Amino acid sequence: MAEPTENLDTAANGIATGSRTGAVSEMPDALRHDVRLLGELLGTVIAESGGDDLLADVERLRELTIRAYTESGTEAFDEAVAFVEDLSLDRAELLSRAFTCYFHLVNLAEEFHRIRVLREREGDAASRPAEDSLAGAIAKLRADLGEEETRRRVAGLEFRPVLTAHPTEARRRAVAACIRRISDLVGQRDDPRMTARTLEENRRELLSEIDTLWRTSPLRLDKPTPLDEVRTAMGVFDETLFTVLPKVYRAFDDLLAEDPAQPRPPVVPAFVRLGSWIGADRDGNPNVTASITRAAAGIASEHVLLGLERAAVRIGRGLTLEAATTPPSPELEALWARQRRLAEDLTEDIAGRSPDEPYRRVMLTIAERIGATRRRDADLAYRSVDEVLADLRVVQGALAASDPRKAYGDVQSLIWQVETFGFHLAELEVRQHSAVHEKTLAQVDAGEPLSDMSEEVLETFRAIASVQRRYGVKGARRYIVSFTTKAQDIANVFRLAEVALGSADDAPVIDAIPLFETFDDLQNSTTVLDGMLELPQVQKRLAETERRLEVMLGYSDSSKDVGPVSATLALYDAQSRISEWAERNDITLTLFHGRGGALGRGGGPANRAVLAQPPGSVDGRFKLTEQGEVIFARYGDPVIASRHIEQVAAATLLQATPAISERNSGAAHDFADVAAAMDVASRERFYELVRAEGFPQWFATVTPQEEVGWLAIGSRPARRGLSVESLEDLRAIPWVFAWTQARINLTGWYGLGTALASVGDLDRLRDAYRRWPLFATMIDNVEMSLAKTDTRIAKRYLALGDRDDLADLVLREMKLTKDWIVKITGQERLLAGHRVLGRAVQLRSPYVDALSLIQLRALSALRAGDADDATETKLRRVLLLSVNGVAAGLQNTG
Repeated sequence: MAEPTENLDTAANGIATGSRTGAVSEMPDALRHDVRLLGELLGTVIAESGGDDLLADVERLRELTIRAYTESGTEAFDEAVAFVEDLSLDRAELLSRAFTCYFHLVNLAEEFHRIRVLREREGDAASRPAEDSLAGAIAKLRADLGEEETRRRVAGLEFRPVLTAHPTEARRRAVAACIRRISDLVGQRDDPRMTARTLEENRRELLSEIDTLWRTSPLRLDKPTPLDEVRTAMGVFDETLFTVLPKVYRAFDDLLAEDPAQPRPPVVPAFVRLGSWIGADRDGNPNVTASITRAAAGIASEHVLLGLERAAVRIGRGLTLEAATTPPSPELEALWARQRRLAEDLTEDIAGRSPDEPYRRVMLTIAERIGATRRRDADLAYRSVDEVLADLRVVQGALAASDPRKAYGDVQSLIWQVETFGFHLAELEVRQHSAVHEKTLAQVDAGEPLSDMSEEVLETFRAIASVQRRYGVKGARRYIVSFTTKAQDIANVFRLAEVALGSADDAPVIDAIPLFETFDDLQNSTTVLDGMLELPQVQKRLAETERRLEVMLGYSDSSKDVGPVSATLALYDAQSRISEWAERNDITLTLFHGRGGALGRGGGPANRAVLAQPPGSVDGRFKLTEQGEVIFARYGDPVIASRHIEQVAAATLLQATPAISERNSGAAHDFADVAAAMDVASRERFYELVRAEGFPQWFATVTPQEEVGWLAIGSRPARRGLSVESLEDLRAIPWVFAWTQARINLTGWYGLGTALASVGDLDRLRDAYRRWPLFATMIDNVEMSLAKTDTRIAKRYLALGDRDDLADLVLREMKLTKDWIVKITGQERLLAGHRVLGRAVQLRSPYVDALSLIQLRALSALRAGDADDATETKLRRVLLLSVNGVAAGLQNTG
């Protein structure tokens, strides 16, 4: 940033050496140009705002951390540490903001370059379809199973992403909005119609927006409320999902057509159904109440009905087809007659504006009725989604006879949107802890006055009933029971619903979903399910739903319980056993994967995870949680959202093919001894660490675990009690977040090195890496996690505690795991075989190091406990700014 082209773009002047130099040289020209431009403009903003001396300090720290990263000695690293120690706290704050702004700019440049590549690939008609694309999946299905079976599987496809408000998005909404504006401006520069003058104007706008980013506080002052979180999620619906999904369906449908240019009835169903825990998940979050759940449902409905109304108006205005050229069908005329009787004045006005245009007047009346549904105008409103779908299909059927392009064009897109979102947008899924239900029923049975908590539990069921009356049963029927350990936990849900509403007849429709989270619960899952099947309420719902049942698996708590290796193996085993149980009991099973974004919480590429699942566990249906920063990473941009949905849909279709099933089951059988050895060894090593005397307190000392809780990034408390006396007191997200900030990422890999060493046979492990998808996915995910660690910085965090024995355990396991990963993958270093990801990590790491050193300085001073109030306030702010920056740099929180 000292000179425009030399600032934070290290590509310009050969600053980096070794493998980092290679990463710089491999950066695509277009991406290098974007990063250079944005870095140059950021340098200008910093110099204008804080003077050349501030820019010089940024440059000095940048140069030192790059040298420290690329040189084998410790001289540059020690210099960087000393430089940070000498900074005033005000200066440390400004440097934290500078590096954080840089990461935001690089992140958006990389995201836009990904969009650029996807668009180029899409425009290349000669390119072969990617294996993870829908085109590749359909080609594979046709070759292996034939056309008829391919179409049958497509017809049964389901993808159910469930948005959650787990506090893992560290950016403020204001910052995210500014980043989106900058990204749009960067995108404009690719337009070949841009002239020298318009490029210069674009540059001025970029400079202005980057100046806004620099001056906008990265930190929220107050925690968001649950309804704030609901409104944030609505941005994803408004900006991408509402318009993207019909386009995904359309592109998919074209793959199944002999001639996509010829209009025809669609083959592809609306296979995506959106769910949401935002405003409904009350497990451990007292801020989510029954009134919040009602309000969340109302906000979501307002958004989707407004979207449907606008779409219907737009389509109606375009249906200027006169009756002479496109005669209405008897069904359309009958529909118009019903509309005239329903709203005489309204339809007379519409008819006056649509003379001899029967399709236009019917569609505009449909739009008015959708608007009336939003406004709760009972006389004109639709009573159900089925009613509006019936009207739209009358319009479509009439058009199909004389103008099939109109019938299967925009009208079909609107039908897909109604089928996907209904009047509720996303199905609210309530979640509560089984222990809370037990306490409430104990008070009910004892005839005691109910506590506030118990009153709230009963009011929640009344809220569910209210949502179902207003938006239909699909609006809120799923009820997830956290920490399900026995069938009675499920029975309690139905009983509470009856108590709340007064009788079984008045109770809302409930699909109770057991959530198995701990190692023991996963092992005991099928026993619990056997008992669940005997419940009359469950039998009734099975009869009503063609024997469909959902079971949820918790990745976060299982990993915190037994470590990432044992948890991965236990989850696979549980899925296999539950799938076999479902087949024995004639159950159509959907496994619901409670995955987070970070590897310690089940994160990683979703499509690879799908393809690695055991036979029968997917069968064309995939459901998972999408949390925090993952929501915006996967669904924040239309192009990336389309690609993500396509990848997951393709993997979901392919997972149940004979070839994939045989591969997965064969590998699980062939390497069962490897899995058993790894399970025992990794769990013992994990227990040796986390069950050591004083571990929870040591963990809180050597990581910013307590300080992470200061971030105002979610309405949910970071822990279950007032202090952390055991791991059970701590939620999975701050457990992961804290280790990530300490540049250790322990939750993603700890115990794997010992597990691999316990097998010891390198040839056998390499064979497993080639043939066993679950193992290969684990190795690759851990490789990525370890590549983001830094041993030098990790040592400094671990030194904050007074337990050399625990620090030594962590560091030895880290080295052991790295050594085995490199040997198994046959690479000279981590991520050497992953060119794009490896390049990104190598280029980012020195800048993350700078923020980590600033964070360490603040954390050390806070741990010393001798600062006055004013200094402590400044230290806290510097630390939180660095936490925010490290999260941006690593693109991981929890």
